[in-house]
Amino acid sequence: MTTLPRRQRFAFPEIPDWFENFPARFAMPTMGDLYTVRIEDYMEEGRYVMRAELPGMSPEGIDVFISDGVLTVQAERTGKEVTKNHSEIRYGAMSRSVSLPPGADEDDVKADYADGMLTVSVGLGTEKAEAKHVEIRHGK
Repeated sequence: MTTLPRRQRFAFPEIPDWFENFPARFAMPTMGDLYTVRIEDYMEEGRYVMRAELPGMSPEGIDVFISDGVLTVQAERTGKEVTKNHSEIRYGAMSRSVSLPPGADEDDVKADYADGMLTVSVGLGTEKAEAKHVEIRHGK
C-alpha cells in the first residue's frame, strides 16, 4: 500500500493576513479618519533612522516635520471616484509621531521616498549631556 503525502491546506487562507494586521484593524482613529502609519526605527552610522510604510502615495501627499524633539509623518491617500465591488485599501489621512533620541540634531534631517517606503534620518550630536545633581531642599 502506498501512502500519499498529505498537503495541509488551510481552510481560510486570509486568516494569517488578518492576524498580521490585527492591531491596525482595531486601532481607533485619533482624529476623524486619521490612521497610523507603520514604521521601523534604528540607529545607523551616527544617525537615527525611521522608515515608514506608505505604498501608493505621491511624494507631494507626504509631509514630514520635527517640533520639540518629535518627528511626525503625515500623509493622505485619496481614492478614485468609481463604484467598487470590494476594497481593502485604506483611504484618508494617516499620521505617525515618534520621539527623537537625546542629542538629535533637528537641523540635520534627510528624507527619501522610494518604492512605497519613506526613509527619514536625523543626525545625532556627539556630545552627551552629563547627569546633573539636583539639590533637594527641605524645611522644618
